[in-house]
Amino acid sequence: MKIVVLDGYTENPGDLSWGDMEALGELTVYDRTSLTDMQEVIDRIGDADAVITNKTPLPKEVFDACRNIRYVGVLATGYNVVDVDTARERGIPVCNIPTYGTAAVGQFAIALLLEICHHIGHHDKAVHEGRWEKNSDWCFWDYPLIELADKTMGIVGFGRIGQATGRIAKALGMKVIANDEYPNDSGREIAHYVSREELFARADVIALHCPLFPSTQGLVNKESIAKMKDGVIIINNSRGPLIVEEDLRDALNSGKVAGAGLDVVSTEPIRGDNPLLQARNCIITPHISWAPKESRQRLMDIAVEDLKAFTDGAPINVVNK
Repeated sequence: MKIVVLDGYTENPGDLSWGDMEALGELTVYDRTSLTDMQEVIDRIGDADAVITNKTPLPKEVFDACRNIRYVGVLATGYNVVDVDTARERGIPVCNIPTYGTAAVGQFAIALLLEICHHIGHHDKAVHEGRWEKNSDWCFWDYPLIELADKTMGIVGFGRIGQATGRIAKALGMKVIANDEYPNDSGREIAHYVSREELFARADVIALHCPLFPSTQGLVNKESIAKMKDGVIIINNSRGPLIVEEDLRDALNSGKVAGAGLDVVSTEPIRGDNPLLQARNCIITPHISWAPKESRQRLMDIAVEDLKAFTDGAPINVVNK
């Protein structure tokens, strides 16, 4: 079996091994493949049987040109880069990687929140620049410092990752409320379920952990922000288009929203004209919630399991049944 990995660098920049996947066939790994030049995608796939992608698109024209494809693996949970309908019509299973980053993404959401509350990076830099040494008082701070105990965390999307964030928030002494289309018993052990409108009205901190659907696209917008508390904090390390970025910029600059911690934006990599780059009190990181080595190793292990299950005739994690 010929296996091609189209964009393996972000998953494995050199600190992991492709060895277990290589044991399953003749493996070719490309660090990056064009996101727009489909001829390059087609040429690199060639007569491969199994194609592994992360963000490289696989539209219908790729399937039309590469008739040997029998399997598609996605090195992520989201699979919108693949034309799953065409793959289904041709009997090609598309398999994703569920649950690999639950702990890492929940941890990162809280890291964004704590940075907003304490501005640790800023104050560390100030010390190294000599400002503490020259200060007249024994301490100083440049931003309001926020204690989270007894404040309310509202989490939109209370699946595995939302619940991981909720557990940490609860351990910090926060009250946790949640909104989810499908409430479940495990979630009720952590949070009290409420409507989205009630969550917006009550929460001191709002964390977004929901998928991107038509019903959730732009859920943080001018109208929903108006329903929130003055001084609310917004955390998003789920999907960038959950937020109308111009509206959040305006709310940050007016002070209606006290701070935002974002690991995702609408177009990635971020563009220089993204309105959030002109927002006050807005922390933006380059989509790295998922990226601790432990999480990426788990992703690699599941990708190998997916491919091995296919070769054994019983594919798992199939998203286009």
